[in-house]
Amino acid sequence: MAAAGIDPRSGYSAETRTFHSTREPGELPPESLPVTATAYAFSLLSSPLPDRPALVDAATGIAVSYPSFLAAVRSLARGLWCSLGLRPGDVALVVAPSRLDVPVLGLALMSIGAVVSPANPVSTPEEYAHQVRLSKPVVAFAVGEVAAKLPPDLRCVVMGSDEYRRMADGGGGGGGGEVVMPAAVAVKQSDTAAVLYSSGTTGRVKAVAITHRNLIALIALHAENREKVAREAVEAGEEPPPAAVTLVPIPLFHVFGFMMVLRSVSMGETAVLMERFDFLAALRAIERYRVTLLPAAPPLLVAMVKSEEARRRDLSSLLVIGIGGAPLGREVAEQFAAVFPDVEIVQGYGLTESSGAVAATVGPEESKAYGSVGKLASHLQAKIVDPSTGEELGPGQRGELWIFITGYVGDDEATAATVDSEGWLKTGDLCYFNEDGFLYIVDRLKELIKYKGYQVPPAELEHILHSHPEIADAAVIPYPDEEAGELPMAFIVRQPGSNITEAQVMDYVAKHVAPYKKVRRVAFVTAIPKSPAGKILRRELVQQAMSMGASKL
Repeated sequence: MAAAGIDPRSGYSAETRTFHSTREPGELPPESLPVTATAYAFSLLSSPLPDRPALVDAATGIAVSYPSFLAAVRSLARGLWCSLGLRPGDVALVVAPSRLDVPVLGLALMSIGAVVSPANPVSTPEEYAHQVRLSKPVVAFAVGEVAAKLPPDLRCVVMGSDEYRRMADGGGGGGGGEVVMPAAVAVKQSDTAAVLYSSGTTGRVKAVAITHRNLIALIALHAENREKVAREAVEAGEEPPPAAVTLVPIPLFHVFGFMMVLRSVSMGETAVLMERFDFLAALRAIERYRVTLLPAAPPLLVAMVKSEEARRRDLSSLLVIGIGGAPLGREVAEQFAAVFPDVEIVQGYGLTESSGAVAATVGPEESKAYGSVGKLASHLQAKIVDPSTGEELGPGQRGELWIFITGYVGDDEATAATVDSEGWLKTGDLCYFNEDGFLYIVDRLKELIKYKGYQVPPAELEHILHSHPEIADAAVIPYPDEEAGELPMAFIVRQPGSNITEAQVMDYVAKHVAPYKKVRRVAFVTAIPKSPAGKILRRELVQQAMSMGASKL
């Protein structure tokens, strides 16, 4: 790296003003080799197949073994090809909660070169119509309660119906004039494997194309990280960590949940699926299934630190919590480490547009870099750009993070607005890399509060509020003000039994920040609205604040 003008410590090239990954690149199949993400994932499984469950339903305890899981994927793939007539490039909308048949369907679709496009089962008919216009599916697979909300001209197969069961059984293909599935379907790695929908927390939902090569690179990255952790454990004279049992409380239509299940099955591990997140149910599942890995957003750590139930449960199996979806404050991380000293916090940062991980911490030492989301993934390059001047910045300087992506599906306007002519995606996140190549997320640029010309990051104030023992949850938004422009306003969820006041909240924050960052309005609420991935829905809170008007908060 040094020979190429790249600082081996930070990964920064002063010549190109670009940050490069300092991680060893993983071994990938040649790009010219036709292979699907499904085929690559299954190729990593041991022989004989793992003797643990591939999938478990958290609510019922129903488990699917690896032989049954692979057989189900291959049988359904035949049905999709022979009975339904799906072919490479055909897009299939999948609208269902996180049930056991959803990963089977997704992997079956990708295995024949069809494109899986998972969507939120609680969306409205208008939202589905918008998604259909973007991704142009030829068929939808939906649970019964959702089917009626889909556009009437879109063919829909109801999951669990007789038609779906016949398809899952192979759907024909036995000769006698019937369609026969070829032994191998030629699919390029550069072909689209999935179309995922961005969260839409700052605007309308966008459809993002993800190639088989994207998914293969991410699977390889996880395999490489697992080998690195195992190797370091052996070198330290310790036992390598066991195969993970991952609780997946994040919806499978979200890139975080989608990738966690794909990662789990390619590693020969166990994924425990929850249809919808419930904090107490998650604690019960960790205890019942001896969960070792929990992907989550920062509010879950706050809840665990402050929960008496979490202390009563046997959570001794839990080894790692993987944090994503929002910045994690040092205070919360340190409080969690004090209560759960045997649980390693792995931080990561990703986007739907990047197919998941942009950066992550790997191993116990990196995980001690509290506040950082880790080092740049081996398959990526990045820039830090001053959003006002366009100047490309170096280590320690704050600016907007840019990374490479391919673009948005069916939305040239969205692509032009966020991707420059060279293919750099403007993430909208205010970030910086330090001298050791660790990435730090400050906040969303669009969410920065402009107080008398100063920029106030809401996440910084939320981290402070979360550290207060009488505050169960918090969110900070900009509130319009004629004199200041915008005021930091906090929405607070009190801990049960707490009577903390507006003045006490403001005083607590004021002790920790510069005067311009002080919280100047407070509202008490019963819950903070969040997306399924745990992101605060600030637009809803802004609307709520506006509806309060001049009334006393």
